[in-house]
Amino acid sequence: MSVLDRERSVAPWDYSRWLIPPAALAVHLSIGQAYATSVYKNSLVAHFDTGQTQIGIVFSIAIVMLGLSAAVGGTWVERAGPRKAMLVSALCWSSGFLVSAAGIAAGQLWLVYLGYGVIGGIGLGIGYISPVSTLIKWFPDRPGLATGMAIMGFGGGALIATPVSDALLAFYDPAYDSGAAGSVASGGALVGLFATLGAGYLALMLMGVLLIRVPPEGWAPAGFDPSAAAKAPMVTSASVSAANAVRTPQFWLLWTVLFTNVTAGIGILEQASPLIQDFFRDGGATPVTAAAAGGFVGLLSLFNMGGRFVWSSTSDYIGRKPVYLVYLGAGAVLYVVMATAGGGSVLLFTATACVILSFYGGGFATVPAYLRDLFGTYQVGAIHGRLLTAWSAAGIAGPLIVNSFLDAQGEPGTLTQEAYHGPLFTMVGLLAMGFVANLLIRPVAERFHEPGAAPAPAESAGPAEAGGPEAAPEVPAGGARARTPLLVVSWAVVGVLLGYGVLRILLTAAQLFTG
Repeated sequence: MSVLDRERSVAPWDYSRWLIPPAALAVHLSIGQAYATSVYKNSLVAHFDTGQTQIGIVFSIAIVMLGLSAAVGGTWVERAGPRKAMLVSALCWSSGFLVSAAGIAAGQLWLVYLGYGVIGGIGLGIGYISPVSTLIKWFPDRPGLATGMAIMGFGGGALIATPVSDALLAFYDPAYDSGAAGSVASGGALVGLFATLGAGYLALMLMGVLLIRVPPEGWAPAGFDPSAAAKAPMVTSASVSAANAVRTPQFWLLWTVLFTNVTAGIGILEQASPLIQDFFRDGGATPVTAAAAGGFVGLLSLFNMGGRFVWSSTSDYIGRKPVYLVYLGAGAVLYVVMATAGGGSVLLFTATACVILSFYGGGFATVPAYLRDLFGTYQVGAIHGRLLTAWSAAGIAGPLIVNSFLDAQGEPGTLTQEAYHGPLFTMVGLLAMGFVANLLIRPVAERFHEPGAAPAPAESAGPAEAGGPEAAPEVPAGGARARTPLLVVSWAVVGVLLGYGVLRILLTAAQLFTG
């Protein structure tokens, strides 16, 4: 097992840093399946002969365990290294599916709680944070782009899992038709689905385990000047431990920023399908069909994924603090537009919601780079894990705010645009709170810096930065060329998966405008 140690995962000098993003994507595309649980929710309800709430608890447990495992295990992830952490994530995530499959076969719902909820949730949390600090060390010149590429995968995981799950359920149960109202898959089909997903995700995540490396000490990308980067506003060259980070006002201000941005995004995401139907309801009828509403949900997923890459990459140029001002300030304005004028045009409503969801995704992807700027790379993965408790809190607060308002307005299927004024304007207030919190963020005081801590490898003053003949050890001839096939294959795997998911979503989303 020593091959999994951090010391054994140090890359050779000729290792391409572009092998690290597909390694991270392999993990995030797998655990992103968590956003696709609605595909088989009704089938689980029918199989266990229980209510929506009892089945919904499975997802809630998984998200709570995500936050807890990321917060508690963050320091271990930094110490153990990405290879060991990603393997643990792969084993937990895949075994969670297998335990759940056993629970479905035995008719024991508690085994699904234990499998997907607890064991799988631990895999979610460890897998979410494990590639982040490694990516930042390989891309000190473009941390926003690097983390955006990986966390984009978490948003894209559902785009792939949704059509794949539908196809697998139909394969194992030919009588099942996802397009027919009320159609549910058999228990045997659910067992087959969970077992197949568990095996498939294990294989994909193991590809990430095999590819992941940490950069050698003194390595830096060609042309990168750490001293110049450290002079940028809000970027530190110091190191802050995870224990000290949670004692700083910057951590809690950023926690508030993430909490408000995520809560506002979940406000649309959790209610997406009935939201667009209710907004255009007139006299009890709505022109937006269930199929068209499904297309709207698909578009939101696409913008959630794309925003993670586009906005996070943009932050490398305009800075992390300014881009969050866009997320929060422009997001508040768009919520006002949606609440007041959204019901007048399907196109305006859809465009407004899609941009808001791009801010939601961008907030997730930009926050690791923001943490790196404020606290350095020393224990950024552990700090990120602690910050993700804001996600857990927002996952409870967002649906609670929206559903509380709507429950007071009437029965589902009878609501109109006016019923959403309360929750939407509440989101405006939350975003304004986050906007102020972001404005208050300043560089971390020196008293929180680690005394005499060695700089992180990617920022070390070493021969690779000198630019002279001693810039790096001699690379064996053909070493880089030998890895070209690996680079092509790894990117092809994640590219085909993402392309498939995007194509299916676009075909579904077309129904929003074509009927």
